[in-house]
Amino acid sequence: MTIVANTFTAYSAIGIREQLSDIIYNIAPTQTPFLNMCKKGKAANILFEWQKDTLDAAANNAQLEGDDISSFAAVTPTVRVNNRTQISYKTIVLSATEQAVTKAGRKDEIAYQIMLKGKALKRDMETALTQNTTAVTGSTTVARQTRGLEGWVGGTNSNLGASGVAAAPSTNTAPTDGTQRTFTEALLKDCWQKTYTSGGNPDTLMVGPTQKQTVSTFTGNATRFDKSEDAKLYAAISVYVGDFGEIKVVPNRFQRNRTAFLLESDKWACNYLRQFQVEPLAKTGDAEKRLLVVEYGLQSMEEAASGAIRDLL
Repeated sequence: MTIVANTFTAYSAIGIREQLSDIIYNIAPTQTPFLNMCKKGKAANILFEWQKDTLDAAANNAQLEGDDISSFAAVTPTVRVNNRTQISYKTIVLSATEQAVTKAGRKDEIAYQIMLKGKALKRDMETALTQNTTAVTGSTTVARQTRGLEGWVGGTNSNLGASGVAAAPSTNTAPTDGTQRTFTEALLKDCWQKTYTSGGNPDTLMVGPTQKQTVSTFTGNATRFDKSEDAKLYAAISVYVGDFGEIKVVPNRFQRNRTAFLLESDKWACNYLRQFQVEPLAKTGDAEKRLLVVEYGLQSMEEAASGAIRDLL
């Protein structure tokens, strides 16, 4: 078909208003499960320290009636543990003109950028807190760094692939990656048993996306059912019940897929030397400058309360 000659169409029209939605779409993930799980603590110095202790090993303690105490067990001192704070920041610089013009989707460009950079900064923190890193003292040319989760957990309770070496928090030594293997229910049970024996009561299994799907194939002693009345098939595991209790299975996009963390959540804290701050920087021209900054460090109250299954495919 053809149109009538000289039909005036939108292709030739001048002055048609543009149609731009006032909604800005953003699918970048912002969930930070480990940061959200951690208690919020306070650091008073760039090197923050704490102590941990333990009880004597349990024994069949049978003693003589009327015994005269003549010898005494030596007192075991507490263990002093530490970590470093780390500075993370994001910057913004906008021309005064850009701030003044009318825009779709936001009224105030600076406020909008602060919101975006704040979410991005939390993602950076989640990444830093879960990585295979050690504490770095820092200098005028080297940034300080906090020891991440990989460098803490598994020093006592870990299941490693061939040639893998566990973390040694007492010497600030990160774990060494070994030969990767498939995540199985047997590996989870082994690490859970070690952690329970050490005195831990883990409540969270935190895994990367690949391992989350693997966990959902674990069968345990259960038979799976579909609910025909609502046409849904339940194929994922969000809570795993085992011999030593139950654990939430939490996926984390920002941790390494090769490690599964078995965590006792109340034994972890993110200590802040400086909370999130937005600082206006010196105005040196026709522009606005902002600095979003936070200083923080990871505290492991007792790493033996958690475990790690490492070297997973």
